[in-house]
Parts: sequence; C-alpha cells; structure tokens
Amino acid sequence: MKDFAGKTAVLTGGGTGMGRELARQLVAEGCNVAMCDVSARNMAETVRLIEQDRPPQGTRVTTHIADVSDEAQLIAFRDEMAAQHETDRVHLLFNNAGIGGGGSMLNDSREDWERTFNVCWGGVYLGVRTFLPMMLAADEGHIVNTSSVNGFWASLGPSVSHTAYAAAKFAVKGFTEALITDLALNAPHIKCSVVMPGHIGTSIVANSRKVMTRRDDDALSAEDLERARARIARSGIDVSQMTDEAIQAMAAEQHRRFLEEAPMSAAQAAAVILAGVKAERWRILVGDDAATMDAMVRADPEAAYTPEFFAVLARDVGWRLGG
Repeated sequence: MKDFAGKTAVLTGGGTGMGRELARQLVAEGCNVAMCDVSARNMAETVRLIEQDRPPQGTRVTTHIADVSDEAQLIAFRDEMAAQHETDRVHLLFNNAGIGGGGSMLNDSREDWERTFNVCWGGVYLGVRTFLPMMLAADEGHIVNTSSVNGFWASLGPSVSHTAYAAAKFAVKGFTEALITDLALNAPHIKCSVVMPGHIGTSIVANSRKVMTRRDDDALSAEDLERARARIARSGIDVSQMTDEAIQAMAAEQHRRFLEEAPMSAAQAAAVILAGVKAERWRILVGDDAATMDAMVRADPEAAYTPEFFAVLARDVGWRLGG
C-alpha cells in the first residue's frame, strides 16, 4: 500500500497521543478515518485539529465511543462506521489503544491487572476479529498492531513490577508475527505490522488512570489519591507527611515529564509508523531508544533482567523507558 488516498482506516485510541497523530496524518493524505476512544472530549479535540489542518475535500472522519476490551462495543463501532462511511470494506486497521497499570500480580488488584491486559492485548485480538471480514472484502489491506519495547523486554527496571502491560505487549508481538504466515496463506492481500515504540511523548500516564477509574477528569479523586500513595510508598518514599495536594502535584509532574520530555513526539512516531506501513515492514521499531534496547536484549538475553543490565541500559537510553 504505497499511498492512503481514498482508503478507509479504522483506528482505536484516536483521542490522544499516537492515535491522534496517526489520524491527522492519514486524513492529510486523503484517507477516510473512523476512530474510537473512551473519551468523547479527546476525540473532539482530535477532530478540531484535523479540521484546523484543512484536510482534502471529501475526506470523511467519524468518531465512536468504544472500549476495545468489550467485543460488543467494538461490534457496535464497526456497524456505526460502516453505516456512516457507507462502506463494507476497510483497508487499514490500527489497533493502537493501550493503557498502563496492574504491574504486580501480588500488590495490585486482579481487576486492575486484567483491565490492563484486556485493553492492551484483548483490544488487539478483538479488533482483528471484528474488522477482518471488512478487510477481506477490500482489494488490499494492512493490520497495524501496537506493541512496545516491553514486548521484547518485560521490565521497567529491577525495582518496578510490570507484569500486566509487558505480558500483553508480548502477546501482541507474538500474535502479529504469527499473522504473517496466516495471512500469507489465507488472505495474501492483507499485510500486517507490529509496532514497537520506545518512550514516545503521549498522555498514557494520565489516560491510564482515567480508564482504570472510568473518570475523565484531570483531578485525582479520593480513591486515586489512596492508590497513588500506596504506589509511591512501594517505591520506598515516605508518604506519611505528604499532603493530597503534593500527591496531585507529583502525578501532574509525572504526566508532564512523560509527555514533554520524551525523546520522540507522537507526531514523529506516527510518521515512522506510516512510513513502515508503506514499506510493508512487518516490524517497526519507533525511536532510537527502541533500537538500542532491542540490540541489547538480543545480545545478552540471559542478563536482561539483572540490575547490571539495567544500569547499562539506563545509561545508554536514559530513563526513557516504556511504550
């Protein structure tokens, strides 16, 4: 697929981050986009930016509320987009939605663990299941599944539990690699890619909390504050004298740093992804940190989870870790 003009793309997680920038860049090339997200407010901002970009005349953009971990909601999304775009086919499927959380099997709740896993892995699996018939009906297609550097290195370092997200991202990677042969044998007009981003400037830190608590609010609730205190305490920081305002400020600063101090912006990441799709690359590493981490893990996989390995990794890529 050398260009996207006149094609129809389905995109999950279109309200912020890479999803928003993928939507903007696809529409700029004349691609029709149907996006879903759990936040109508965020998608409205994506649409405002697309309109500000002055897209090609006749390009259609629709927004749909859907939780990607819920098959019924994805099916409703599919049916709505088919009606609104007046089509029975999809050329591009970007399974991009994701959240963080549920890092520990021991200290985090089963609900949080499974919520993270079901969004990050289930959203990809159900996305393919739901939209594959419409891709089979198209003359060409490409499935783009977002994994992470945590899909080849299941860690954020020796002092942080990171099981749910990493397990999900490994699943996404393995599933997409297996699809290469499955599609070649049974639907050769459809290609697939797995995207492995390093630290990209997105709102995943704040968005993950909102998805977990089902509150689209920047201010921390009483429950949010309690969870944040417990998480901070597990990292070895004394929280006994910290006020609620201090906890709120710490959360806001964490979000700001992840978004603004990343080595690559979401717009830059989206450009890398779309270039990889056009080149039909099945494996798309995004960011120099991703390439460095991949090389290090491949060179010495037995040592990948030792403190010594992490010390070298942190030195070589900085503290820019996570998808």
